[in-house]
Amino acid sequence: MLLSWLWLAFAVPAAADDGVLVLGRISDDPKAHYEQLKPLLDYVVPRMADVGIREGRVLMARDVQQMQSYMRRGRVDWVTETAGTAMMLADRVGAQPLLMTERDGVDRYRTLYFVRNDSPVHSLADMRGRSIAFQNRYSTSAYYVPATELLEKGLRLEVMLSPMDRPGPDSVGYVFGRSELNVSSWVHKGLVDAGAMSNLDWINPQRVPPSYRGDLRIVRETPDYPRALEMVRGSLDERVRERLREVLLGAADDPDAREALLRFFKTTRFVPIDGQTTHALDHLRRGVSRVAREVE
Repeated sequence: MLLSWLWLAFAVPAAADDGVLVLGRISDDPKAHYEQLKPLLDYVVPRMADVGIREGRVLMARDVQQMQSYMRRGRVDWVTETAGTAMMLADRVGAQPLLMTERDGVDRYRTLYFVRNDSPVHSLADMRGRSIAFQNRYSTSAYYVPATELLEKGLRLEVMLSPMDRPGPDSVGYVFGRSELNVSSWVHKGLVDAGAMSNLDWINPQRVPPSYRGDLRIVRETPDYPRALEMVRGSLDERVRERLREVLLGAADDPDAREALLRFFKTTRFVPIDGQTTHALDHLRRGVSRVAREVE
């Protein structure tokens, strides 16, 4: 009953144009995410009165398509998302990157490809006719980035029914493991030829157990890209956008924001987007679009 209330309570909020700042999130757990989002929203709203913001609300979307609809119709002003999903929103509804989000002191990460030590795979070029495990279809580090790189190598991606399935000789078969532990386990057991995950997940013993590590080797590391992004709808009033940017940039230096930042997915600070980051996001945006067009 509580979950239903959360979805319905924020079904059609006003937006910043009406003095209400709406923070959105794509969520499969609206209660938990509401409790993570609301404290930061409560911190931000009083500091935006000078640009006409007098109230804050949260709007949950069940999936990317629903969030696209909300942003297209001006129902959501601000979204916090992983880089891959953020670039999907940029590509499809004109959402704009506002800031990078640093979580647990890390604002960038990269994708690692790994195989068993006894594997004949030493580079992405060796993946033709072989299989790879991704995490899920919304993962930046464990789907969009590696899928993009494989396509850029001229390799065709073919979905497999299970880890035991085999791809055709001229394609790379992929399967979703749903968790990083499944991905590392499937590679370790030889069910798939390779796996992809972030460097942060690679060093997490709950995702790659120490007993696996000696049997695995990394064959490629990608350049860094943002771990998470704060996005705003393209039609958001410029004064509201810039004031939101100022408030978030200053939050890390304000003791009153400490608890709200911690609950906001363990955020330590918000970081300006520089030229190098813009370049990485442009590449990721093109990759997300290509994956959607050629793979999905």
